[in-house]
Amino acid sequence: MTVDPRAALDRLVAALEGHYHAISSRRRDDDPAVDDAYDVLADAFEAYDDALSVVYGESTPFDLVDEEDEDDDDSGDEDRLPEESFEDEYDDVVLVDDANALSAGEGARSPQ
Repeated sequence: MTVDPRAALDRLVAALEGHYHAISSRRRDDDPAVDDAYDVLADAFEAYDDALSVVYGESTPFDLVDEEDEDDDDSGDEDRLPEESFEDEYDDVVLVDDANALSAGEGARSPQ
């Protein structure tokens, strides 16, 4: 079953808003609503990326990285590391150059 890319995009935007709301209104560091919103966002992103791939043969410039495969570092750090995170495929220099070009009135250039 092919998912309509537009419907998947709408779901992704709603998931982003839900994730923001969960984070901005959390009452403690380990709020389960934040974890739930994180999972919904990751699922919505995958559905959108898959829909783009199937319908248009395109993808977003991001990948979800599964960090479970990496060695666990039990250094006593209590910070929660997400199981998956967005990885930007673009070089930071390109992003800065694009922002400078846009502020100067030029069009953004494609990543090299």
